[in-house]
Amino acid sequence: MTLRTRLLRNAAVVGVSTALLGITAPAATGTTAGPADSLAWADCEGATVDPRQQCATLRVPLDHADPDGPRIDIAVSRIPAEDPDARRGALLLIAGGPGGSSLDDPSGKGQKLPRQVRDTHDLIGFAPRGLAPSTPVTCGLDHGDLATSKLRPWPAPDGSVDGNMATARRMADACARNGGELIKHLSTADEARDIDLLRAALGERKISAWGVSYGTYVGAVYAQLFPHRTDRIVLDSVDDPDPTRVARAWLAGHEQGVEDTFPHFAAWASKPGNPDRLARRAADVRPMFLRLAARLDREPIPWPGANPEELNGNVLRQALLDGLYRPSRYPALAELIRAARRGTVPPAPEAPPEEVLQNVAAVGAGTLCNDVAWPTSPAVYEKGVAESRAAYPLTAGMPRNAMLCAAWPYPPREAPVRITDRGPSDILLVQNERDVATPLSGASRMREALGRRAVMVTVDSTGHDAYLANGNACGDRVVSRFLATGERPDSDLYCR
Repeated sequence: MTLRTRLLRNAAVVGVSTALLGITAPAATGTTAGPADSLAWADCEGATVDPRQQCATLRVPLDHADPDGPRIDIAVSRIPAEDPDARRGALLLIAGGPGGSSLDDPSGKGQKLPRQVRDTHDLIGFAPRGLAPSTPVTCGLDHGDLATSKLRPWPAPDGSVDGNMATARRMADACARNGGELIKHLSTADEARDIDLLRAALGERKISAWGVSYGTYVGAVYAQLFPHRTDRIVLDSVDDPDPTRVARAWLAGHEQGVEDTFPHFAAWASKPGNPDRLARRAADVRPMFLRLAARLDREPIPWPGANPEELNGNVLRQALLDGLYRPSRYPALAELIRAARRGTVPPAPEAPPEEVLQNVAAVGAGTLCNDVAWPTSPAVYEKGVAESRAAYPLTAGMPRNAMLCAAWPYPPREAPVRITDRGPSDILLVQNERDVATPLSGASRMREALGRRAVMVTVDSTGHDAYLANGNACGDRVVSRFLATGERPDSDLYCR
């Protein structure tokens, strides 16, 4: 898959980031897996996985409040510890999303871990509830509503949210019509309870975890609900845990994330000798982009085979947001900008199969909308969009706009989990200074909420996903040492 394909392809709803009846429960009150929940490991299907990787299926309650009721499947994978004599336990890899899977991560990113971690830990992956090959869910959305610029709620060029509210009602109706009972039981707290059933089925008294992006919120919620089941917890590229907004805070964070990251892109895009150079000076890149987006608002360029089949201002803005996820995407973003300035488009981006997009969108929608109640009044979004457009023109009001959760038909079944400092001090946060999706400001709020339980490593780097990805050697060393030995810095650390 090319960089351009990855840049503009459709993905999860937000790229984006639940208490037990409003009360933070001690670990003893959490569900536990019984003997019938043992795992039968077998070879995995697919040619791309490491031959050592094994797969199994865990059966969990559809509704954790009804443990004897209907059950659903959770697909699980593992690569056993490479040195059985040195084995310490299991390291759970928690993907981002909602709508991401770590099922293949023991064979993929897990193999980047230092040998000492791979020697001592089974690497565990899973597909969260609702996401195939776990028992899948779908909303059956219209094809046009699977466009990323629809799943993320970009307002009209004049700032109107009327179209977004109509889209929200149409998409929410489809989820209610096609999502069945499972769509009502997708939430971060449900995923955390599934994880504890997985921990018990693995035979582990405690479990370690490496959560990335939305996976950091999953990891934090797990550590809050089951604090004495945790061993070593790494939260990498950290979500804002605001219990009053949850995913609304993650969406809102994009406006600051773009502002934090855009200067790095502008410096790259104006560097002499860069074959993808867009301007002579970094200061010229922003006004050039804003003029181009405004022109495309008025005069979209046909884009056969894309979704939507035109390059308009909001598609370009979404491409900017996607392109800032990591510096390796900058050339593809620059290629699109150059083409648009000429009045042309590159080849249409290749999208994953529609069945996959439908599944990912449904998992994202169910989780984001079930975690917390969203405002239903258009006036709330009109006010937020107007304020955001004025202060953050690069994101044009999208981060405070109405997504399908504004019309979600199901009230949350429980209040959001409030992340606190109650529990063992066994959490390490690692956060890039310039992160478009999970900005440093939100990570700092997670650090504050966790208090004495956590230490945070802030990395002088650009991009989403820090550890062993877009961070730096200093940050990687600190995290690797913690996973291998349990040793953390005595206080928060800045890795230049």
